[in-house]
Amino acid sequence: MALPRNPTRSVKIGSIFIGAKHPIAVQSMTATHTQDIDATVAQVNALHEAGADVVRIAVDSRKDADALVEIRRQTAANLVIDLQENYRLAELVAPHVDKLRYNPGHLYHHEREKPWQDKVRYIASVATEHDCALRVGVNCGSVDPDQKEAFDPHDSIGPMLASAWEHCELLDAIGFERYCVSLKDSDPGKVIEVNRRFAERRPDVPLHLGVTEAGIPPDGIIKTRIAFEQLISRGIGDTIRVSLTVPNPRKPEEIAAGRQILADIAAGRVRSVVDYGLQTLNIISCPSCSRVENQAFVELAEQVKEMTSYAKDHAVTIAVMGCRVNGPGETDDADLGLWCGPNFVNLKRGPESLGAYPYDEILGKLRAELDKLIAARVPSAP
Repeated sequence: MALPRNPTRSVKIGSIFIGAKHPIAVQSMTATHTQDIDATVAQVNALHEAGADVVRIAVDSRKDADALVEIRRQTAANLVIDLQENYRLAELVAPHVDKLRYNPGHLYHHEREKPWQDKVRYIASVATEHDCALRVGVNCGSVDPDQKEAFDPHDSIGPMLASAWEHCELLDAIGFERYCVSLKDSDPGKVIEVNRRFAERRPDVPLHLGVTEAGIPPDGIIKTRIAFEQLISRGIGDTIRVSLTVPNPRKPEEIAAGRQILADIAAGRVRSVVDYGLQTLNIISCPSCSRVENQAFVELAEQVKEMTSYAKDHAVTIAVMGCRVNGPGETDDADLGLWCGPNFVNLKRGPESLGAYPYDEILGKLRAELDKLIAARVPSAP
C-alpha cells in the first residue's frame, strides 16, 4: 500500500533526500562520547550498516568538534550534528557533516545579549557555505523561554508551535529553504497533536518525527508506534527516529524498530483508534546518547522499571533522564523525575527538587516518594 504524503519540499542530506517525493528516512543518534573516536566511529558504522539513512552526533565543545574531523574520515554515513548551547561550533563542524540541528530553546544559553535571529542567520549562512541542511529541533523540555512565557503554563504545545513557526518564517525570509522541523514530546498524544497542527499550517515543511524519551523496549517502541501510526497514515512525516533506552551495542535496534513500524503502516497493520489515556504506571526515559555523562543511567532505567512494577496499576508517571541538558526541564511534568549527572541522580516531585543522591541510593529514595504519592491518592478505608 502506498503511503499518503504531505506535499513537503525535497531537502538534500548528504546522499539522500527527504520530502514527499522520497522514501521516509530512518535515523538514529550515537550514544558514545564524541571524543572517544574509536567507539563513536564503531557506533556510527554499526548504525549505518543497520540501515540508518542519517546518524546524529552531539557536539558540545571544541574538543568534540576536533574529534568529528577524524570520525568523518572513517565513515560513509550521512552525518548530522546536534549543536548544543554553543551555536558558534557550527562553523567548525559544518565542513565535515551533511546537516546541522539546533534547538531554538538552546540558542539563549550562549551570547545571551545577541538576538536569536542573528544566531539563526549565522547558522544558516554556515550551512549554505558548506552545503548542509538544517533541522529546527523543538523539544518540549527546552522550549524558547520567551515563547513559554507567552502561553498558559498548562499549554505545552502552544509554545512549541509558535517557536517552530517563527523560525520557519525567519529561514524563509532569508531565502534558506533547505530545512526540516521536529516537534517532540514524551507523550505520544502530544506528539500527534503538535505535528498535526504544524502540518496544517506548513504542509510544505518536511517533518522529522519522534517520541522523545520513549523509554525501554518494548514500551518505548509501543509509544512511538502509536504516534507514528496516527501521523504517517495521514501523510505527516518525512524522516523518523525511534528513541530507545538501550545499551550502546543495541543502538541498531532503533533502526530495526523504525523500519518495522514503517512496513506495518504501509501494509495497513495499524490501530484504527488510539487512546493513550493510560490509567496505569507510565515510565518515560530518554534514549542513551552522547550527552549521557554516566552510562549507569541505562542500567538505572531498567532498575526503575523493575522496582516500580508493584505500582503498575496506579496512574503515575516517572521520568528517568540521562543528562543535564534536557533532564531538568523534561522531568517537570512527571509525577516523579530522575535526571542523572556523573556521580549523582537528582530526584524531583514535579518541578520541585528533592535532592541529589548517589546511584546506589536513588532507588530507595524513589520508592519512598512513590509510596507517599500512592498513599496520598488512594482513599482511606472508612
